Amino acid sequence: VLHLLERCGARFHISGLDDLSKLQGPVVFVGNHMSSFETVILPGLINPIRPCTYVVKEKLMKGHIWGPIMRSRDPIPVTRKDARKDLDAVMTQGVALLANGRSIIIFPQGTRKNIFNRADMNSLGVKLAARAAVPVVPVAVKTDYWGNSPVFRGFGPVHRDRPVYIEFGTAMSVDGRGKAVHEEVVRFIESRLVSWGAAVEKP
Repeated sequence: VLHLLERCGARFHISGLDDLSKLQGPVVFVGNHMSSFETVILPGLINPIRPCTYVVKEKLMKGHIWGPIMRSRDPIPVTRKDARKDLDAVMTQGVALLANGRSIIIFPQGTRKNIFNRADMNSLGVKLAARAAVPVVPVAVKTDYWGNSPVFRGFGPVHRDRPVYIEFGTAMSVDGRGKAVHEEVVRFIESRLVSWGAAVEKP
């Protein structure tokens, strides 16, 4: 997929992958969600280094096109309708997967957004990492190269003039309730987006 996107004019700027190979075990990747791009690309970048899956909306596993791709990753599905049920699913299945050596990708914003607002970033990923006693790795992405379409969701227009930026941060151990780590994850993502010229809402 990455090579096909390059043939379509995508210009990739990816950093921090070298640090992933130095990790001793599974981690929780916490990233912002801008387009379908990162859903497709991140597992392809991470899996050659360590096995991973992600937390996804349950309905995405039922589509004719994305469904088979999502199901192939054996993800953790959430309904986005029952917060307590979703929390239990992420914690129960997530801890089990992490204990078996599988890293997990979480997009706390819940849905794709071109404008970043730190208030949209919940702390679910950090809470999962704390429960499983594994590190958190922040992931900042600017993937508006692949636009969002209100009609054909996941198949928006391509903007060849917009470079793709993906940066993996340093792994962080979670102490206590993880408030400080969550703040550092948000700060990392926000600062990278600002440096890349992405739209960021001020608090």
